[in-house]
Amino acid sequence: MNTFQSVGFGILGLGVIAEFHVKAIKEISGACFVGGFDTIPGKAAAFCEKHGGKPYEDLLHFLTDKDIDIVTIATPSGLHLDGSLAAVKAGKHIIVEKPLEITTARCDRIIAEAKANAVKVGTVFPSRYYASSKIIKKAIEGGRFGKIVLADAQTKWFRSQEYYDSGKWRGTWQLDGGGALMNQSIHAIDLLQWFMGDVTEVFAYTGTLVHERIEVEDCAAASLKFANGALGVIEGTTGAYPGFLKKIEIYGSKGSAVMEEENITTWQFAEEEAEDETIRSKYAAATSGASDPKAIGHHGHRMLFESFVAALMEDRPVDIDGNEGRKAVEIIEGIYRSAKTQAPVPLPLG
Repeated sequence: MNTFQSVGFGILGLGVIAEFHVKAIKEISGACFVGGFDTIPGKAAAFCEKHGGKPYEDLLHFLTDKDIDIVTIATPSGLHLDGSLAAVKAGKHIIVEKPLEITTARCDRIIAEAKANAVKVGTVFPSRYYASSKIIKKAIEGGRFGKIVLADAQTKWFRSQEYYDSGKWRGTWQLDGGGALMNQSIHAIDLLQWFMGDVTEVFAYTGTLVHERIEVEDCAAASLKFANGALGVIEGTTGAYPGFLKKIEIYGSKGSAVMEEENITTWQFAEEEAEDETIRSKYAAATSGASDPKAIGHHGHRMLFESFVAALMEDRPVDIDGNEGRKAVEIIEGIYRSAKTQAPVPLPLG
């Protein structure tokens, strides 16, 4: 029997993304920020002096705080597993920043441990909550595109060399899990598969073409086959100055749509409906992290966190749970495998 009247959040890992988390939490009715944990001395104290809450440098004390119901995992990607396992074993529900983890095997460990401890897992893919995303999803499910023939995801962003040099974990396989795909493009890749359904095969090239002192790709291009028969392309880079809005393109026999971040820039169908002109005129201007990761708005996080809180209070499934979160990771893992072997890779991975 669910007895939640309000929920307390703790944030594990207090880097740049934690700023988005705490801002989102503070805007949610029935939720509060309880405290934050970081291993770096003084970091938790500075964060909580700015945002309120209790600072923790001891993980056990943080995870045994009875006022914390949900822990958001905001550490570097390759540390999501350790933080998630510790939190769920302590009986905390978790919301994990993208990617859920850097391999499907590590994702599966989080999912299994959460199930064993009867706690909920959410993955941070806030783009699914944009009104424009929901409009496109509804149109696809309603058959408005006819036979979809092509579906593409593009993330042509720019990150300076200083960005990669600013943290030793950036651009490493161990902690970043990959480059322009796993770190930046994963939001667009998640949207593409959410719109289109299962990917059955990938073939890809990747390269490190612009940046120095990184192990991972800063440029990638992959061709896709979808289970519904459509073909597609994923392009991702952090070397495209000055950086452009992430773009999803859907092309079908009866209609086409292009979404750039939250903007719907193309919305054309053979059979016009009453709301189409409103859609074309309404969904414009949006913020983006195309050239600056700090420029991303936190409204998507707020909507995702609100939905998670509602699921907890109503004791219902989470919208974007661990199984949903692993889907984009599997596609990217398949792309990396194809780029390494220079051969097509079928999905799901064997």
